[in-house]
Amino acid sequence: MNIPENLRYSKDHEWVLIEGNIATIGITDYAQQSLGDIVYVELPRVGDVFNAHDSCGSVESVKAVSEVFMPVSGEVVEVNQELSESPEVVNKDPYG
Repeated sequence: MNIPENLRYSKDHEWVLIEGNIATIGITDYAQQSLGDIVYVELPRVGDVFNAHDSCGSVESVKAVSEVFMPVSGEVVEVNQELSESPEVVNKDPYG
């Protein structure tokens, strides 16, 4: 299992990379392995505002649907649109 040391982690298996005033988030390697093959990712919209611990999307696998929670408060300034078309990318590189 891959656990990058430069990231911070939540108890819900999300990770966050903070660079200045921009935070990038995702699910951990453990989370994607536990879910199995990812088939759909529900993404927030640019401009959405969340508090820490708010649900901001979901990840659907062949096993289950899991909510994704914001590890920090903030406004969404960009989303990884590749996940809409190729959700299996999460299985290949959950930190990418």
